[in-house]
Amino acid sequence: MARVAVMGGGIGGLGTALMLGRRGHTVTLFEQDPRQAGDDPDQDFHDWARPRVPQAVQPHSFLAPVRTVLRAEAPDVYEDLLARGAREYHDFDWFDRHPPHRPGDEDLVTLRTRRIVLEAALAAAVRREGAVEVRGGRRVDGLTFEAGAPTRVTGVRTGEETHRADLVVDASGRRSRVPGWLTEAGCRPPVVESHRTGIAYLCRWYRLRPDGPRDPGRVQNGSSAPFALAGVFPSDNDTFALHLVVSTGDPTRGALTDPAVFEAAARRFPATAAWLDLDPEPRSAVLAMAGLDNRWTSLTDAEGPVVAGLVNVGDSLLHTNPTLGHGVAMGLRAAQHVAAHADRIAADPTAYHDWTAEALRPLFDAQVTADRGHEQRLAEGAAPAEEALDGTAPPEGTPEGPAEDATPADLRVAARSACAFDDPVVMRARAQVRHLLLTADEAYGTEEVQRHLTAWLDARPEFTPGDDGPTREEWNTLTRV
Repeated sequence: MARVAVMGGGIGGLGTALMLGRRGHTVTLFEQDPRQAGDDPDQDFHDWARPRVPQAVQPHSFLAPVRTVLRAEAPDVYEDLLARGAREYHDFDWFDRHPPHRPGDEDLVTLRTRRIVLEAALAAAVRREGAVEVRGGRRVDGLTFEAGAPTRVTGVRTGEETHRADLVVDASGRRSRVPGWLTEAGCRPPVVESHRTGIAYLCRWYRLRPDGPRDPGRVQNGSSAPFALAGVFPSDNDTFALHLVVSTGDPTRGALTDPAVFEAAARRFPATAAWLDLDPEPRSAVLAMAGLDNRWTSLTDAEGPVVAGLVNVGDSLLHTNPTLGHGVAMGLRAAQHVAAHADRIAADPTAYHDWTAEALRPLFDAQVTADRGHEQRLAEGAAPAEEALDGTAPPEGTPEGPAEDATPADLRVAARSACAFDDPVVMRARAQVRHLLLTADEAYGTEEVQRHLTAWLDARPEFTPGDDGPTREEWNTLTRV
């Protein structure tokens, strides 16, 4: 069994520490923030200042791998998560009746909850785990090294203390200082690939009133205009968030931080208007997040691992903007892999790096490609991409008008999501892609799905992809630009 030091007490660090401890490893978790998520999610969510974790107050939808990993590794955490108010949503819940079950359908479930609720359930389990020691309020200031080929990390430094470990796991997030420490120690530099997204997010949280309406009706969770996306994220304990996404260069971006302007804009999209019509209680200011990028930090290069005794998970390994909701899912998958192979990884991290390249890198590349499309679309008012917020797409019909030069192949791609909300066979394929279970080619490329898609298009010869949100002129008027 290995002695493991985990740097960072976010979801990736908590999950890694818990799974390692339950496999018999001795784990010390270092987190510089002295506070942990507790039993009052509203107080933690609204009153805990976390400048290093700006995504903590942004809405989340946790995809199938989150549920799958927790049920396999920590079923008590999963049950606690539900007891704290998280809700399951199956993609087939859109229909009045689920189609006949097929193997794998049981995994097409989104967990609807705020991030803080998942953190609280994980933190509570870690506190119960005897093999894990949590050192809160202890910032890791550096690493200790031993000469070798490659150099080996032998522990971490906190102030004047040194903590030796067979394996150090960097789960300190997107602002990790580990790459700099490795370079200063004379290691070959980690390979960092970064892509700016040019996308700004603005959200506002609400709670349904106890004596008020609660059903928004049959409405999709995403809407779009050529220059903006809108979405709703139903969450735990009667809370939900509305989200607007614009280009960082959009001149209306600043105006949207005004709650009155934000709501006026949100009311012009069917998805978000339906929830505002429930007269919910606002629970936050408009929360903005920009400066987003997709970054992959590899601790291996063409010559092999740049260091031994150290691996990265979560946002320290890769972080993506929240468009497709991949972050926590990929973080827990990496945590599970480290826990399952800790002794081997401590001896030689090569296999772990190979696994991340095979299992996670394609998802990162897909996010980069999707974000390039979103950025171009929002900046230039291009034709809508197939997938919008929360994996949804704008419904057919548009006040802006269709793209006139769409090819038959383009129409088939654009029709996937629209068809999915009518046809459970295509919805299954859409869900398999959204939940990171299959690639788009694998899910949509089957003869059955293609046959259903063809039948749907044949019944709608006038179908063109489009938007359901406001025109640019309407948008400029309501944002006073």
